[in-house]
Amino acid sequence: MSRSKLGPAQSKSSRNRPQPLVSKEGSPAVSLLRRIPSVDELLGRAALGGLEARVGRRALVEATRKVLDGLRNGISSGAVSDVSIEALEREVMVAAQAAIELSLRPVVNATGVILHTNLGRAPLAREAVEHLSRVATQYSNLEYNLEQGERGKRDAHTDRLFAELVGAESTLVVNNNAAAVFLALNALAEGGEVIVSRGELIEIGGSFRIPDICSKSGAALREVGTTNRTRLADYAAAVNERTRVLMRVHPSNFRIVGFTERPALEEMVDLARRHGLILLEDLGSGCLIDLAPLGIEDEPLVAPSLHAQVDVVTFSGDKLLGGPQAGIITGKREPLARIRKNPLFRALRVDKLTIAALEATVGLYLRGDLKAIPTWRMIHTPKEEIAARASRLAELLGTQPEISVELRDGESVMGGGSTPGQSLPTRLVAVTHARHSAQELEALLRRNRPPIITRVERDRLLLDLRTVFEDQDQEIARAFERLESAGI
Repeated sequence: MSRSKLGPAQSKSSRNRPQPLVSKEGSPAVSLLRRIPSVDELLGRAALGGLEARVGRRALVEATRKVLDGLRNGISSGAVSDVSIEALEREVMVAAQAAIELSLRPVVNATGVILHTNLGRAPLAREAVEHLSRVATQYSNLEYNLEQGERGKRDAHTDRLFAELVGAESTLVVNNNAAAVFLALNALAEGGEVIVSRGELIEIGGSFRIPDICSKSGAALREVGTTNRTRLADYAAAVNERTRVLMRVHPSNFRIVGFTERPALEEMVDLARRHGLILLEDLGSGCLIDLAPLGIEDEPLVAPSLHAQVDVVTFSGDKLLGGPQAGIITGKREPLARIRKNPLFRALRVDKLTIAALEATVGLYLRGDLKAIPTWRMIHTPKEEIAARASRLAELLGTQPEISVELRDGESVMGGGSTPGQSLPTRLVAVTHARHSAQELEALLRRNRPPIITRVERDRLLLDLRTVFEDQDQEIARAFERLESAGI
């Protein structure tokens, strides 16, 4: 087989570039290709003998074919100049292991963002994981009334807990807060109107927009007031025979400051009552504990809204509550019963694992054991404690010749669309490397096992230990040691 002639579209400079080796009789490429073992030959090697039991025949065969195909391509392109059976064995081992590895894996969160949406938001408490595991691996009384020996309701498990925790008459749980808002509007306002302040027509991540949710729910949106000022009279003037719901939304991921006005919650309750309307409040993050002592203001609590007689309150389970992803609908018995009867409730309800994790998390609140909830433990960790850990880590990293470390003051943030513009003081470990930029170092740590997620500012790699579990400090140090020993 002769080499192809250059086509008219090829430039003169392309003639000077190395051309791929062509499989010509007697050429080095053909010689190498002949040395490639077959799939069966390679699988018969002793080094791969025990691998099939761990990864399975199918994954092992596919990995072997993938490695051999890559070798053929490398030989044909001139990138490979030798065939090593031992190297092929190692590549097959790596490829086979990667093929069966689960893609969802734990990471070390060194970003200082407590409720990092991309990293799964709130880590579960150990008690929640243990309860979830017990329920997951056995049968349970998910929808079975043990006292009466008949079918029960799955929301009974959380209903009683939220009644005790925040004074709710009834509570339902769906798969997230967007679903909670949508379901409530569909059940309570379909075919009618929902009145919302223009300053509360918010968008939260993932294109969750209040106007879109209203539209999809079958309710017509009636906007009142302006972006920065909405008075009670604006709501009152908009009420008509089609009005079903007054809606109040906490703008959890942004703040409007300055010349602003908003009716008091009690005024909204009174207006809704006078007109026979439902007052629905979306609190977003679902804070149960006052953050003001930590210097974080204006994050509304669930209990005061219910005590003020708001009809329906919705919030997330995996944000400031510190539990699993869930949308919690709580409030008065009558509107909650209407929501429960909606056919969409069955489509949006949560499974036994979510209920188990949520039940255990709420139980920790009732026992007053907030330190057992990772989110609250991180929020309440004092700067001095973080600084002490940062100093110890800096000492470990500073022993490596190519790494320079300094400690600096910084800020941790809540994340997850909570407490916008507010932060917690922290102490940061700032790292520079003699051969790598901060961006390169960040990428290398992402490839660690477990991956370490950091942030970069002004060509410094920053580690905020507020969001790192204490037993992970040593893992960070070992990751840098591995980079050093590998000469990377």
